[in-house]
Amino acid sequence: MPSIVLLDQTGKKVKDLELNEVFATPFNQQVIYDVVNAQRAAMRQGTHDTKGRSEVRGGGRKPYRQKGTGRARQGSTRAPQWVGGGTVFGPTPRSYAFKLNRKVKQLALKVVLSHKLNENLLTAVSTCTFEDVKTKKFVEFLNNLKVEGKTMVVCGVDEFEENANLSARNLSNVYYTHCDNASVYELLCYKNLVLTEAAIKYFEEVLK
Repeated sequence: MPSIVLLDQTGKKVKDLELNEVFATPFNQQVIYDVVNAQRAAMRQGTHDTKGRSEVRGGGRKPYRQKGTGRARQGSTRAPQWVGGGTVFGPTPRSYAFKLNRKVKQLALKVVLSHKLNENLLTAVSTCTFEDVKTKKFVEFLNNLKVEGKTMVVCGVDEFEENANLSARNLSNVYYTHCDNASVYELLCYKNLVLTEAAIKYFEEVLK
C-alpha cells in the first residue's frame, strides 16, 4: 500500500502515513469523463425559454377571410411561418441532470485521489486551523507546505472552520472546503491537493 509524509502547518514532518487501497486505484479515464460530464450537466441552469404560437402576443383574429383571396388559408398571424410568430420546438426550461450510479462516482473520486498521489500533487497535513482571519497567514501556510499554483485544501467535516474559509476566500487560486463537499470536477480544476489527516481518514472509510 502507498504511503505519504504527513506534515504540520509549519511544513515539518510529523510521521509517515500509511494509505489504504483507496489511494492505489488504477487510472480510468472513462469513469472520470462520465462523472465530470454528469456534474457539469447538473450545473446548467436550464432556464432558457422560447414562446410557442400560443404564448406570443397577438394573432387572435383571422388575418383575412378563408376563401376568395387566392392566398393560402391562415388562422393567425402568430403561426410559425409568420414573422413574429411562435417558435417550433424551441427550448423550454428543464433540468439537464442525469443519474449516475453511486459506485461510479466513488470510483472516479478514488481514481482522481490516486492520480494526485502518483503525480506528487497530493500533500498531507495534520491540521489546518487559524486563530483569526488573515489571508497572509493562509499564504504562509501554503508556502510552508511548498505548494505553488492552483490549490484545493480539503479538511475533515468537523475541522471546517470559518476563520480558514474567510482567510482563503481572497485568494483566487485557492479553494478551501471540507471532504464531504469535494467533487471530482473541483479536484480536477486545481493542480495541487492538500488533505488534512482527518480528510484522508474520511476518504479511506467512505470509499473503500
